[in-house]
Amino acid sequence: MVEELRIMARYRSILALILAVGATFMVSFSSLAATSKAATYTPAQIEQIQRYVPAIEEQRDRLQKLQTFIQKKNWVDVGTYIHGPLGQLRQDMNSLARTLSPEDQKTAREATKDLYGALVRIDQVAKEGNYQQAVSNYRLATKAFDTFLQLVPKA
Repeated sequence: MVEELRIMARYRSILALILAVGATFMVSFSSLAATSKAATYTPAQIEQIQRYVPAIEEQRDRLQKLQTFIQKKNWVDVGTYIHGPLGQLRQDMNSLARTLSPEDQKTAREATKDLYGALVRIDQVAKEGNYQQAVSNYRLATKAFDTFLQLVPKA
């Protein structure tokens, strides 16, 4: 019986050692995977990407002015603002999306498409004076825009 207890103690020690090595192995590779995304861009690529960022962030700020026009039900200004100050937005976002990593390009293009679609729908419902649909599409537009901005690597 005493011999059996010694054998069990050895097995527990060996099992604990195996679990500790396995846990260390898993933790070391999980941190490697977490840092690999940040390492996908070279400094030159980040510099190129950052050239587009100020114009796009300015457009994000302008989107808030569109919300003001919608809240005031100023439908003429809603349409004018979408075609005027926000008119360059799609081109700028597509240009930036092309500079992203291949993994992020697809998501960036989808977010751009979603944002543009929401702006088109806002313009359409503004012509009808449909406040609820304008607000709903504005929310979709801001969500798509924020999704896009999250893909942009920070300098």
